[in-house]
Amino acid sequence: MVKILLGREEVNPDKPNEWAQTLLSCAAWEGYETVAEILLKRGEVSPNKQDELGKTPLTNAAYMGYMGYEGVVKILLGQGEVDPDKLENGSRTPLSHAAQNGHEGVVKTLLGQEAVNPDRLDNGGRTPLWHSARVPNGAVGPS
Repeated sequence: MVKILLGREEVNPDKPNEWAQTLLSCAAWEGYETVAEILLKRGEVSPNKQDELGKTPLTNAAYMGYMGYEGVVKILLGQGEVDPDKLENGSRTPLSHAAQNGHEGVVKTLLGQEAVNPDRLDNGGRTPLWHSARVPNGAVGPS
């Protein structure tokens, strides 16, 4: 369906909804790798566009899913203009979201990026390590 609709000239694939979310952000939120790839082939789609909360497609892919959407994260990181350490409205990075939710593959992928600071503080003075330890998915049990 996406290919059919994108075949129309009057369709704007980067048009935001009422919360300033783009189709790419929504595809990242849902983990739709194929849709993300199709959209990114269009020059007018911005892979770094923020919604009203400051979330980028990368933030959404790192945050969501049972294990994070590692495939979408890799696709987005393949775009030269994507900042893998971008704070959402001064708050948190994709790494801190992935760490909090126990998304090991996404955490490893992000840590493989030179631009990612694994000790970057959020607006509450917390690091990705802090976020990983505060939830059962990331916490190490008693030894």
